[in-house]
Amino acid sequence: MKYLILLLFPITLFAQNKYGLTPVKLDEYKQSVKANPENELINLEKHIPGIVVDIRYATTNNFTGEQIYNLARAYARKPVADALKKIQADLKLKGLGLKIFDGYRPYSATVKFYETYRDTTYVASPYKGSRHNRGCAMDLTVIDLKTGKELPMPTEYDSFKKEAWPSTPVADPIIRANRKLLIDAMEKHGFKVNSSEWWHFDFIGWQKYAVMDIDFEELEE
Repeated sequence: MKYLILLLFPITLFAQNKYGLTPVKLDEYKQSVKANPENELINLEKHIPGIVVDIRYATTNNFTGEQIYNLARAYARKPVADALKKIQADLKLKGLGLKIFDGYRPYSATVKFYETYRDTTYVASPYKGSRHNRGCAMDLTVIDLKTGKELPMPTEYDSFKKEAWPSTPVADPIIRANRKLLIDAMEKHGFKVNSSEWWHFDFIGWQKYAVMDIDFEELEE
């Protein structure tokens, strides 16, 4: 019987997470916030005046063709949210603002993305988790505050083309300038652009935050 228990135990763990990760759930997250307030996930619409959200994964208008989130929310860890607030203020001086496509992403969504499209050039590996799962990555673009329209960029959001890479040369001077404006604005306040997605920015220091699997509904309880 002793050997049977030892054999069954790792099988049970594997069934809980076949990719070998144990993401933080709600109770553990709440404890971490009590220990360190910077761990808190902040609702960006409430935190940043004038910010626009277009959460594609709360609709079917995304690369999976399925609705992934039940609520259209953009969350980020407190230092990330504070940095975005500064970026929004900087852009406002130019008549511009941020539009958020995605922020914190539950780990279960990352698993779904990987199992839909297994190219880790464009989707995170569930064996490591995404920086979105840590509340430290943002998908976003820049809009004209007067018109509400997005500035022209090299590709659409969630494009799996090489043209989406921030290192890919851009012939159109306006699009090239817009991409540079976005990257410069983000890098000024502690973000680094992803190598294959002009819209994806990682907050420097993301490594100290845990991978989480908490739905938006749980955060709003």
